Amino acid sequence: MFANAFSGKKVWLSGHTGFKGAWLAEWLLQAGAQVHGFALAPETSPSLFDQLNLANRLSHEIADINHCETVAESIAQFQPDFVFHLAAQPLVRRSYRLPLETYKTNVLGTIHVLEALRTFEHPCAAVIVTTDKCYENRENGLPYSEDDPLGGRDPYSSSKAMAEIAVAAYRQSYFQASLSPVKVATARAGNVVGGGDWAEDRIVPDCIRALQSNQAIVVRNPSATRPWQHVLEPLSGYLWLAASLSQQAEAPHTLNFGPNSESNRCVQDLVTEILKHWPGHWIDQSPQDGLHEAKLLNLSIDKAASTLGWRPVWNFEQTLQRTVEWYRRSLLNPSETLTLTRDQIESFCCDAKSAQLSWT
Repeated sequence: MFANAFSGKKVWLSGHTGFKGAWLAEWLLQAGAQVHGFALAPETSPSLFDQLNLANRLSHEIADINHCETVAESIAQFQPDFVFHLAAQPLVRRSYRLPLETYKTNVLGTIHVLEALRTFEHPCAAVIVTTDKCYENRENGLPYSEDDPLGGRDPYSSSKAMAEIAVAAYRQSYFQASLSPVKVATARAGNVVGGGDWAEDRIVPDCIRALQSNQAIVVRNPSATRPWQHVLEPLSGYLWLAASLSQQAEAPHTLNFGPNSESNRCVQDLVTEILKHWPGHWIDQSPQDGLHEAKLLNLSIDKAASTLGWRPVWNFEQTLQRTVEWYRRSLLNPSETLTLTRDQIESFCCDAKSAQLSWT
């Protein structure tokens, strides 16, 4: 997998205590990498990080991405071959409550990683993860490609657009091949779902919590459309992009990783699909706080397909079936969560191999 790029290599991973970070840490460990995680303590209880016992299975550093000197010292001491920067404030509605924290973490936190790499003398491939919400969303239904204008109407979205601009400036100023052994790219993913997400104000965790307690699922924006994808989809893109950066003279600097167009569905479709695997009911309770959330969002993945040969593996129905399966089995037998997670990674890789995807 991934041209065996990570076997025996050092990988510095920020945000490893979060949902996506924990899945990525587990996959990297399976790929034979030596992983150093850098993040705040898990924010939720339960957390996938704890459920996978990752604190005892990788080099685990509790630290704040907002402390520039700490980031620089961590990277300098570890001397990584790869960097994945996932640490972020990732919630739109929280960004309205905590705009300063959101901008500090998402913009300055990213710059702190870039600063640590700016004078790095060891060959290193770095993938900076942002979001599909970094685009200036005109909500016209057209898919956004990597060359479309950046922007954002809320603190979260705009902070990620700002992070993208900062990465591009650092790449042009400091990470040209003639100036640095470090190669840097950004990755923009669609709306990610999967087992082990316990965050607030996210539709799948909200569904699971309601179903657990035999309560109605409260749906905030049933008609809002998003590019839903299983967490393993963008992670396979991040890994293949990093491997390509390390092995190719010319690799893409910015890529979207999203689902096929048929997985661009409204929230109501998502909830309906979940209820096929865990019976319950939902109610429409649109918020009255006036906070703006995009109604339409769609990504073009043509560039990832043409440059890396990357494309999605699981369709909308498979994604939700695997997601609900993870929660139900993990809640029934918590001691089997690690085995369950590994099994889903293996199944995903087998299906990708059957589809003859380039990274396999």
